Amino acid sequence: MTINVTVWNEFRHEKTEEKVKRIYPKGIHETIRDFLGEDKEIIVQTATLDEPEHGLTEDVLEKTDVLIWWGHCAHDEVTDAIVERVYQQVLRGMGLIVLHSAHYSKIFKRLMGTTCSLRWREVGERERLWVIEQNHPITRGIPEYIDLPHEEMYGERFDIPDPEKVLFLGWFEGGEVFRAGITYTRGNGKIFYFQPGHETYPQYRNPLIQKVIKNAVYWAKPERKYPKYDAFFADNDVDWGDFDYLGDTPYPKFG
Repeated sequence: MTINVTVWNEFRHEKTEEKVKRIYPKGIHETIRDFLGEDKEIIVQTATLDEPEHGLTEDVLEKTDVLIWWGHCAHDEVTDAIVERVYQQVLRGMGLIVLHSAHYSKIFKRLMGTTCSLRWREVGERERLWVIEQNHPITRGIPEYIDLPHEEMYGERFDIPDPEKVLFLGWFEGGEVFRAGITYTRGNGKIFYFQPGHETYPQYRNPLIQKVIKNAVYWAKPERKYPKYDAFFADNDVDWGDFDYLGDTPYPKFG
């Protein structure tokens, strides 16, 4: 069974900053599409902020099994209508993978119900990503830890609800630690947040980071998408003659 993935990216830094353009000349979204596309079971398309409806039309999302989201400098430019559209798809079963600074995206904050704020520092220090849950599908095939020579520091306190699982714990040479890989369920949708991926470092070219994201795609894919969550009136035709009574309590008849 194939998995339909949409990779969403602001696609702003790659156009305005030479350092980022050198690392991701076609954009972060295209780099992620390239390595996911090596898997014959995954069909990948991309969408970016400046496309009509941010590239996330009703038709695109309806056909998306897993949405990957990268954002940083333009969270506020994402319209509330598109956020609501994505939110409803997650409740129905669409998987969502939130990368790096997308912790502060409108959609992640909507799903978490908190500020999703954290400590940060950008000096290019070393990070070691420790695997906490070695038997989880997302960490399958990953060694005990992943060393990243340079990364933007994200540190606690991370203002999020308690995760269902903490899969990775990041340690930075400045001393901070961070819940760097966490999972949630909202409605029928699975959510994975993964911290590495600052635009000035080539994390999405790292084979181990790629494997984590690919594993997450398989983990987050829905078995099915459910109808939109709505309250409805159960208009059942009840024949009270089908019930026996013990005192004032009705019991269905059997036999």
